[in-house]
Amino acid sequence: MLHFLKKNAFVIIVCVVGVSIVVFPRDSKSQDMDEMPLKQDAQQLEHIAIGQTKMDEIVIVDVKGEVERPGVYEAEPGTRVHDVIEQAGGFTDLAYEAAVNLAQKVHDEMVILIPAQGDEPSNVTMGTSNDGKVRMNYATQAEIETIPGIGPAKAAAIINHRDEHGFFQSVEDLLDIPGIGEKTLENMRDDIQIP
Repeated sequence: MLHFLKKNAFVIIVCVVGVSIVVFPRDSKSQDMDEMPLKQDAQQLEHIAIGQTKMDEIVIVDVKGEVERPGVYEAEPGTRVHDVIEQAGGFTDLAYEAAVNLAQKVHDEMVILIPAQGDEPSNVTMGTSNDGKVRMNYATQAEIETIPGIGPAKAAAIINHRDEHGFFQSVEDLLDIPGIGEKTLENMRDDIQIP
């Protein structure tokens, strides 16, 4: 028997190796190598999705008037007007700072107009249209209070809602604000403009 094993050792080894390849699965290292491209693809897709989410979270703001570097700026939601003005280099010496609500949160497609000292308030605000209607997406609290039936509390609620949820898309969006019902909305409809 020993003589037979010595004489046919090569054949036996080849057979054992062949059977082990067929019967036993590949080692985990080679499986990991096969799975690596799949893991890399998943990581790349996740990275792209995160990048898209971050792009969706960026708002674009147009800063005009009396700032050092007027232009279009990117900001994160919740950023205040003050921060965007700082991005634009701050106010010029001619800026009428009191005309701007520095605490207001910015939103996508917002225009921040910094007037010069001496400009008439009616010319420097974006909250009132040429026909005298209050532009609800830009109006200050004082401008909103000029609407019949809207006092300080409702005006503040309107601004808070706008800051938290962004621009109003239709007049009916105002119904989402506590204290504004169908009747109040009908009374103010002729005096407001959206968008």
